[in-house]
Formats: sequence, structure tokens, C-alpha cells
Amino acid sequence: MDAIVTDTEFLRASDIPTQEEAEAAVRTLIRWAGDDPSREGLHDTPARVAKAYRELFAGYDTAPEDILAKTFSDVAGYGDMVVVKDIQFHSHCEHHMVPFHGVAHIAYVPEGGVLGLSKMARLVDIYVRPKGVAVMIEAEHMCMAMRGIQRQGAKTITTVFIGQFERSAEDQSRFMMLARG
Repeated sequence: MDAIVTDTEFLRASDIPTQEEAEAAVRTLIRWAGDDPSREGLHDTPARVAKAYRELFAGYDTAPEDILAKTFSDVAGYGDMVVVKDIQFHSHCEHHMVPFHGVAHIAYVPEGGVLGLSKMARLVDIYVRPKGVAVMIEAEHMCMAMRGIQRQGAKTITTVFIGQFERSAEDQSRFMMLARG
């Protein structure tokens, strides 16, 4: 892992904390919460948390080009909307580092080839560049359910339309009907 791309900068491998530094940070949080990280039940917790975070945030190491490299061009000129809906996901709120979960609905209009359906689920974490893409995310944010206002079941819905979808209210409406229907 040479670099991690963020919205505003590139992180070099030398900028990423070591396993030991991550575990020390967890021990600090345990002490801050009022417990003893050397207590028997918490002895291995820093290593477990660091390992869990490596898994939970593995998307930063994903190269979209590798996942989207294979398309199927033998589709006889198919150019209509492709929709995959109810793709379950889990992520973390960047403001509180608390989980949120939900489903994503993705549509795209292919150009020159279609993606294998198994690749569509990976599009939740990455991007694609066909003629157009529509994405709807429905998620329950645990920072709202577990803390603060403490309201369970409230869903946040976000959408984005790119390319052909951005220009066509008809395609947007059709996608919304298929995703919600």
C-alpha cells in the first residue's frame, strides 16, 4: 500500500500510523472511557480493534480500475438502463466514526459493454464511467440512533445522477420508480 487517496490529499505509507500506534490509541480511548486496558477482558482489545478497523476501512485500498476492467461486449448493442437494487452495505460516519448501514440502488446506461452483475455490488464503494450512472443510498446512521437524538429507524436517502441521468428527467423518474418499487 503506497498511498491512500482522500478528498483533499494523498497519504503516503510513511504517514499511516503503525499497528502499534493504532493499538496505543485504542488503549488511550479505553482509559479515557474509564476502564483499564490491562484488565484481563480488555487485554487483546486494542489488537482486535485495530484489526477490525483495517477490515472496515479496506475500501481505501481498492483500485476501481481493477474491479471494473472486465466488461461483456457481446450484448448485441444493449444500451438500456441496467439496475441492481438493494445492495446492502455498512460504513462509518466520518463525523463520529459510528457505523451506518443501508442499501444502495445503482443504475447505469452501458456504452460498449456491460458489467457483470457481481461487479455492480462493488460499485457501492467505487465509481464507473459509462454514459450515465444513478445511485440512491438509503441508510440508517447510528450516530443518530445511538447518540444525540437517539431515534432508531430514521433513514437518510441521498441520490446522484451523472451523465445521461443528469440530463434526462425521464431516466431519473424511471430509476426512482425501479429503485423504490
